[in-house]
Amino acid sequence: MVRAARRPRPDTPRRQGFASTGGRATIGAMSSMRRVRMEAVDETARVTPIELFFDLVFVFALTQVTALMADDLSGRGLLRGLLVLAVVWWGWVGYSWLGNVVRADEGVVRLVMFGAMGAMFVQALTIPEAFDDLPGGLAGPVVFAAGYFAVRALHLAMFWVASRGDPGLRRQLVHFAPSMLGGTALLLVASQLDGPAQTAVWGATVLADYGGTLLGGSAGWRLHSPGHFAERHGLILIVALGESIVAIGVGVAALPISWPIILASMLGLAVAASIWWAYFDVVALVGERMLTRASTQDRPRLARDSYSYLHLPMVTGVVLVALGMKKVLEYVGNPSEHQLTDPLTTLPLVALYGGVALYLLAHVAFRLRNMHSVNVQRVIVALALLATVPFAVQIPALAALALLAATTAGLIVFEMTRYADVRDRVRHVGEVAVSERHPNRSRE
Repeated sequence: MVRAARRPRPDTPRRQGFASTGGRATIGAMSSMRRVRMEAVDETARVTPIELFFDLVFVFALTQVTALMADDLSGRGLLRGLLVLAVVWWGWVGYSWLGNVVRADEGVVRLVMFGAMGAMFVQALTIPEAFDDLPGGLAGPVVFAAGYFAVRALHLAMFWVASRGDPGLRRQLVHFAPSMLGGTALLLVASQLDGPAQTAVWGATVLADYGGTLLGGSAGWRLHSPGHFAERHGLILIVALGESIVAIGVGVAALPISWPIILASMLGLAVAASIWWAYFDVVALVGERMLTRASTQDRPRLARDSYSYLHLPMVTGVVLVALGMKKVLEYVGNPSEHQLTDPLTTLPLVALYGGVALYLLAHVAFRLRNMHSVNVQRVIVALALLATVPFAVQIPALAALALLAATTAGLIVFEMTRYADVRDRVRHVGEVAVSERHPNRSRE
């Protein structure tokens, strides 16, 4: 069983087989040098540097997903990119839970993290071949499936070791294992197919992973530090936003600087800033506090629903926005290929506007799950963006980006003005919402 470790005193030496925790033995302290040492995460834990390092591999996978969709701007290409993103995300999610049970930077867990990073990096390298194998070399779809299996197997094995002395967690892992094995098996089947059949089996993989985890329940999972868990997901959202900013630069990296490029870059950055503000100004704080206030029994289910599941559409929305921004910058920055008056074609525009709409609707679902209320203004803006697509596809690409930037910024200004008192209490007093004391007042 993993025992919680106390913070070390300044004068406490680190000893072999013991954590530097005031002398308390952790798992494996018996037979000191020959046994595995692991430290449990406590309530005050925060994200460790190795977890941030791990996330750098994930951001590379995001850039590969964006490139995959950009190379095949069709309905099929978008669907395949989203399926790959769902699979890669589920691999990352497993380590967000593992790092909340045992410290990712201590003992054998650190080595496992590096091993998982290697497997995920190979997976990311293979994303361009996840569906269609390129001539020569290894079979890309098979390598992708093998990388996915390695990521999931290391996660499951480490959890199994960490669950010694915890029958509830052991039972949960037994319930969880079939979805992992089934998902990998389906990916291997998909690697031998092509066309619609291959895409359909990929869809079945996602259903097996996500549905199997849902059917397995949450009673046995452990969530030791709500703050760590919420922070981990907030940081991965920043990683995704960083990819959208990279997409702005990559779109014009080889082109001479011009006023249209500068203007489009600033508008794209304004959209990214609004997306950041929409989550981190209030939503992230409220989510963490609701998770902290939940009972020990309810926390795993709330964390699974609000973070493991509902943060995927947020990340997906950001990736779609990155794809749209990349195309806008190509339009406005390359006069030999496009005129400034050229409108953005339908699919990149759908990615741009639809990505923001999906991101906002995910926020609505997040609030509904946590606070059982609906953020009406975000629903309205999301639906308005989707309804605007037929108009925006007829105006210049730069004007379409400007319209999106004005809409997202306008939403932020409206919420800051309309809910100024609520926002102040959430950010500076530490309340979840004013309505906890005044039930008849609306919540931000």
